[in-house]
Amino acid sequence: MSTRAYDGPSRRSPGRVPFLLLAAGLALATAFGVVACRSGPPDDFGSPGVSPPAGSAPSAVAGSVPIDDGRLPGPAAADPPARLRIPALRLDAAVDAVGIDAATGDFAVPPRVDRVGWYRFGPGFAATAGSIVVAGHVDSATAGEGAFFRLGDLDKGDEVTLTGADGRRRTFEVVARERYRKTAIPLAKYFARDGAVRLTLITCGGPFDEATRHYRDNVVVTAALRR
Repeated sequence: MSTRAYDGPSRRSPGRVPFLLLAAGLALATAFGVVACRSGPPDDFGSPGVSPPAGSAPSAVAGSVPIDDGRLPGPAAADPPARLRIPALRLDAAVDAVGIDAATGDFAVPPRVDRVGWYRFGPGFAATAGSIVVAGHVDSATAGEGAFFRLGDLDKGDEVTLTGADGRRRTFEVVARERYRKTAIPLAKYFARDGAVRLTLITCGGPFDEATRHYRDNVVVTAALRR
């Protein structure tokens, strides 16, 4: 496991992860970014998503006007998970219900790197459809390794358990592990409210940019509900 030296404060505080806001529809606020990091995760895996060519612009129907809806999502769901357990990583982390920063559009990941954040505007613990999203730090400039430092080690079939506030458990099984350029992550897929219920775990990864103190990519692990 490689560790990168840190010799100064990171440009972004370690408590937040910027992302494209998704509510009932897709509300665009800012590009999905990463947690401020000090150390590097385990060796890179897979291939990053394809980024659009430099200088290219999205195609548009002649006469149409693209509209980005930056409004915040509606009321939060009252069904939070309480703990996340991943035996393969020896991880047993508290889960905080988090939202977004109205001023920046950031995913407000808990400031403590040993905790993870559940996106409270999406499907909750007992969801019967859609993606239950949990994001966590890979590390921080001041506290070292985060809860998701080894997320990239997960493999197909690994078990992930969510525990609700009342002690109920739901067990999921890893089915996919992907890495995308920050500008190419398909957020509509990972923050969807429809389709089979699944658990989506997100952190940062890929090459570390010494100049910006940011990782280039996002690491996404998808786990399906075990029947």
